[in-house]
This record gives sequence, structure tokens and C-alpha cells, in this order.
Amino acid sequence: MNLKTRLFGQTFNFKDVKDVLAKANEIKSGDILAGIAAADAAERIAAKRVLSELTLEDLRNNPVIPLEIDEVSRIIDEDVNEPIYHTIKNWSVAEFREFIMRTETTGSVLQRISRGLTSEMVAAVAKLMSNLDLILGAAKIQNLAHCNTTVGAAGCLASRLQPNHPTDGVDGILASLREGLSYGVGDAVIGLNPVDDSVPATIRSLETLYNFVEEWNVPTQICVLAHITTQMKALRKGAPVHLLFQSIAGSQVGNEAFGVSKEILDEAYALGLKEGRATGPNIMYFETGQGSELSSEAHHGADQVTLEARCYGLARHYKPFLVNTVVGFIGPEYLYDTRQVTRAGLEDHFMGKLTGLPMGVDACYTNHMKADQNDIENLATLLTAAGCTYFMGIPMGDDVMLNYQCTSYHDIAALRELFRLRPLPEFEAWAESMGILTKGKLTARAGDATIFTR
Repeated sequence: MNLKTRLFGQTFNFKDVKDVLAKANEIKSGDILAGIAAADAAERIAAKRVLSELTLEDLRNNPVIPLEIDEVSRIIDEDVNEPIYHTIKNWSVAEFREFIMRTETTGSVLQRISRGLTSEMVAAVAKLMSNLDLILGAAKIQNLAHCNTTVGAAGCLASRLQPNHPTDGVDGILASLREGLSYGVGDAVIGLNPVDDSVPATIRSLETLYNFVEEWNVPTQICVLAHITTQMKALRKGAPVHLLFQSIAGSQVGNEAFGVSKEILDEAYALGLKEGRATGPNIMYFETGQGSELSSEAHHGADQVTLEARCYGLARHYKPFLVNTVVGFIGPEYLYDTRQVTRAGLEDHFMGKLTGLPMGVDACYTNHMKADQNDIENLATLLTAAGCTYFMGIPMGDDVMLNYQCTSYHDIAALRELFRLRPLPEFEAWAESMGILTKGKLTARAGDATIFTR
């Protein structure tokens, strides 16, 4: 395994595979903050060259966190399909990239190969790809999952209706819920981020969403994004649960900072299958985002793209219905500006798709980041071209509880119209029966929330 190259009249030596992966990453403020980024463009190019010549076997044999100390590493390694891995282990990363880019390489072929990949392999090939490469590679893959409805099919763009409220007020939640549905948003999930993470408050919010969906026969899923242990307690008390949610990290220590472990996730998955009210079999929902491991001092000296890929390797173990990266939420310490957020969004979406996940993106930014609404609309447009499974739908694109900027109800409709995409079929049929949509497009009745008050 060669970790040295000569370029521009200079010899570059890298300590190990983890160092190569970090130095080969595109510029990210989080990697600079961690002290692991390339010193300059020359070192970055040299690292990419060394990385391109490493084999997939080299990457499996050198995870960024050793199996002996990290359960995420063990889960990823144990989930590898060995016969598939042995057909590709001698490929260089450059050869793997070329294979993905070939016209004749279909999404079904990539889905099969994904079962033989570790997250380090997925991250490595993403580092050798341009933004357009990431779009083209992801667009080939459709990963289907079923909860009450099915996400991930070609020709569909789904959305999460996010009716957050600064006090978890039932009337406020229902106002946003009615408005979002009236714009044809909410087919992926109606998912509330709660202010109050207590069991009684979680049960109240779950019942609010569930009763509304049942009353109006909305073909979708509900979720209250409390901590997973809170949701489990609510479920054991009889609360109506479709999806169980948790934020996850790419290292064991990072997950411990979130208050979760493999043991807890295993218990939640089994409980959701046994006592949840969804059709299934896919009943888990995970959110991720580059930089979370660094923020909790759980990165082990690894770069944030590789750690993000490991989140997807962990998520894959639980056969989730939804996964999304909240790409611009964590702040400029980790993704400084529009260029970095755009790159991260395209990387995350591609890596999630290549890992086999029904991958969505929360195309968003915080108000102290060098980005604005036009930048996020640009990112959402690029991701739609890449075949993104779903986006968030928030009133006016402004979350009044989490205080960040995101995609609005109107953005979902615009992206569907621009790319000739439709909501999920069952949801579209329901929206047409309500007079909200006709042939996938909004009618004059769209946006009239009083539809649901009569």
C-alpha cells in the first residue's frame, strides 16, 4: 500500500489511510478546525492521487476508527456481503469511480455492489468526484422503502411536512399541518420537532398528528422527533407511532453524545416492528449532518465526509424508511459558506444513495452562515436533478422553532413542476380527491387551509 507520491517537484508522504482520506477532502471549515485538512491545493491533489490508487481492500482493512474500539466500525464491517466484496476488493478507488460513471452501469448494478462496500470506500470515491459526478452517480440509483407508503421511486419527489411550533401548541401545529397539506406537502412524513421532549408531550403530539391523518385519510406517516428513548416510552404507553426517529453519528463516542447505542437502536427497531402502527417493514427514520462528531469531540482524527458516510453505514443496518442529512444546520464552524454547503449536500446525497438508502436532504442554512435563500434553492435544484428522495416543507421556509432557513411548501411544488415530478402515488390520488392537485400540479384551491376546517 503506497502512501507517498511526487507532484509538482515535491514529495508528499501521508501517515496512514485516515490521513489520506482527510487530506483528499474538499475544503471544509470543520476539517480545518480539527487540524486535519490539507495545507494547500497541492497537498490536496497529492492526497487525491494517492487515494485514487488505493484499493477497496486497503480501505476495508484500514477503517478510520478500529473495530476493536468502535461498534459503528463493527456494524459496518459485519454487514458487508462477502461474495460481492470479493468481486470488487482489488479495484482501485479510481477504477471504482470510472465504473460508477460508465453509461452502461445501471442503478441496479450499483445497488448490488453497495452491499459489498464499507463506508470508507463510499467516502473515498466521493472525494474523487466533481459535483456533476456526484449528481450523475446518485441519479442512477432508486432505493425503495415502505412504511405506509413507498418512497424512492423514479419520477417522484416526496416531502416532509414539518409543522414545528415554538411552544408545541396544538393549534399552531395543526395550522401548519393544514397549510402544508393544502400545498401537496407531507407525503414522505409529517414530522414534528418537539420543544418538550417529555413522554406526555410526545404522546400528545403523536396523537394530534395521528388523529388528524386518520380523520382525513391522509396516506402518509407520522413522527415526533423526540429522543428515541422517549418515543419508546410513549409507544409502550400505547401512543400511535409509525416511524421511530433518531439523530446518529459516525462513531460510537458520537452516538453516546446523542444518548444512543447499538443496544438502544436494536431495542427500538424490535419494538417498532412489534408495537408500531405502520404497515412496514421499514419503520426507522435517521438524521445526520457533517460535523456532528467534531462538535462532540468524537471524530478520532477522521474527516467529516468519511464520518458522514459511516452514519449511512450505521443507518443501513436498520433498513430505514427515511434518512436525511441536515446539511447546513450545524453552522459555519463545520461548513463555512455556500460553496461548502453545496458540496456537502451533493456528497451526502450521493453517499447515502450508494449505501442503499432512501436519501433525502434538508437543504438549509443558519443565519450566521454565509448563505441565503437563493443558495439553498440552488442546492435543492441540483439535488432534485440528482434524484433526491425528499425535501423538507416548512411555512415560508422559515422554521419558527429551530430558527433556521429551509425549503418551503412552495419550493416543493416548484421543483416538482420544473422537473416534471409527482408526489407519491397514493398521496397524489388523495390530494386530487381533495381538489388540491390535478395531474400532479397545484390547483387554484391549493393553499386554502380551510379545506381541513369544514
